[in-house]
This record gives sequence, C-alpha cells and structure tokens, in this order.
Amino acid sequence: MLKVRIDKYLWSIRQFKTRTLAAAACDSGQVKLKGEKVKASKPVLLNETYEIKTEAGKRMIQVIGIIESRVAYSEAIKHYIDLTPEEEKENNERLAASFYTGKRLSKVGRPTKQQRRNLDDFMNTDF
Repeated sequence: MLKVRIDKYLWSIRQFKTRTLAAAACDSGQVKLKGEKVKASKPVLLNETYEIKTEAGKRMIQVIGIIESRVAYSEAIKHYIDLTPEEEKENNERLAASFYTGKRLSKVGRPTKQQRRNLDDFMNTDF
C-alpha cells in the first residue's frame, strides 16, 4: 500500500496550489481529521474524511484513492469524494466569485501617453 503525507496528497488532488501552502495549512490547524488538527507528515489512509479550510471556503473530502504526484483536475477528482454540504458549496462559490486576485484589470489604471497629453492640453487651456 502506498504511503503519502497529507500535505502532498492535498497538493496532488489540487486542493492547494503549492505543497508549501498545504503544509502551512496543516500546521495552522486548517486541516482536520475527526475534529483534530492534522500534522503535515501524517500518512493518508483510505476512507478517511478530512475537513479543509482554504481561501475559497470549507470543504469536506473523503479519500477513495491515494496518489503522490500532481495530476490534471479531471484525474484528481477520481481520488476523493466531495462531502461538502450544498449550502456550504453555495457560500464557497459566492466567496470565490468575489475573491480579489490582485491583478489589475486591463485598460484600467495609468493613462496612456496619448491620454496624458490630452489631459495636459485640457488642463493648460485658458477659458
């Protein structure tokens, strides 16, 4: 039987973007097994149910397959069952939709050189 650390498993099923984030979540108590905090080094066993808190919200997953390498999302969802209640999923979707990524929207922000010239011409004209 394959032994995989919980942080590596959560990273491989795409619950966290990096393994470092998965380990940090485990260390800070955001990953729980039966209401107890889980250390990042804990091996994953089949049929265990984990509660995971991420920026996108709370999730509950049940392990049905163990993998140790990161795979495509379509493959990753075959290794766990999402047991998150429906009302929690709706809250997560609403939160994810309003999540600010930090990227500046295109064509918004600093004016272009032409726009600056037009503004300068407008501000310097006497009425």
